[in-house]
Amino acid sequence: MTATIFIDGAAGTTGLEIRERLADRGGLELIRLADAERKSAPARREALNEADLVILCLPDDAAREAVRMVENPAVRILDASTAHRTAPGWVFGFPELEPGQRERIAAAKRVSNPGCYATGFLALVRPLVRAGILPSDFPVTVHAVSGYSGGGKSMIEEFEARESPRYVETAVRTYGLTLAHKHVPEMQKHSGLAHPPLFAPTVGRFYRGMIVEVPLQLWALPGKPTVFDLHRALNEAYRSEKLVEVAPFDAPLEALKAHREGRAVTPKMVENTTPLQTLDAELLKHSNGMKLFVFGNDKTQQARLVAVLDNLGKGAAGAAVQNLNLMLGLPETAGLL
Repeated sequence: MTATIFIDGAAGTTGLEIRERLADRGGLELIRLADAERKSAPARREALNEADLVILCLPDDAAREAVRMVENPAVRILDASTAHRTAPGWVFGFPELEPGQRERIAAAKRVSNPGCYATGFLALVRPLVRAGILPSDFPVTVHAVSGYSGGGKSMIEEFEARESPRYVETAVRTYGLTLAHKHVPEMQKHSGLAHPPLFAPTVGRFYRGMIVEVPLQLWALPGKPTVFDLHRALNEAYRSEKLVEVAPFDAPLEALKAHREGRAVTPKMVENTTPLQTLDAELLKHSNGMKLFVFGNDKTQQARLVAVLDNLGKGAAGAAVQNLNLMLGLPETAGLL
């Protein structure tokens, strides 16, 4: 049976990426509007109510308006905007986040696609909160850098259109200085934190790719967890996942064996390691997966948790297709691997 899909906002960055992933898929039929009809309310209303599943790739207010235009109770909606990520009645579209989450997505009429920064943050933090390693009231900080495509057409113009008065030569730019970034509410709610994390986002002069990092002072955590404890919690959370991978812990066998046996990991056990020295934000560009890393120093009792992903892949369009697959009862990774 063929499912009909309407992407409202298909000409935008995320919409184009989703359409590209669905283009050669059998069993799916895309409802397309002519360029002259894309902003026509009657044409959009008709398409919104004819589709089996609607994907909204719109600004927040336009996404809320589109939801109000859907009168057919059989239509299912997947919203890629920020508008409904913490809204009652909407299921958060991060299948790997919680046990049973993919089943909730599969059964839902309304699903909100996560934000790109939130995807990396939640993948790192939620398992630690759930395991009791990170207390819900702990002050958490998150740093991140994204490719400029994450800002949509306006930011792409800033970085690429040399003839535009908005063009900039900027190499790296920090923003979100009001501490009110739109991804913070979903970061807090879906991680289970009692307080908003302090979020420091940055954009760099590269098109796609992303690094999200959560630094932790392990000595300040109850139970004084080690970097091994953090890695084990993440590894157990994502052990069977196809699109989320935890990088092997970079430590000698003697240290790993001691940790497993409950013995102290001494500085001598790890002094000869040659850990990974750098990470590239473009490591997973053009992919639909995410890779998690745990770096740490047991001498200083500090750790850096890092997620690498494509902000347009697992951070946007790839996640949307994954959710679409679940909602339609299709293989979860169809069109993604």
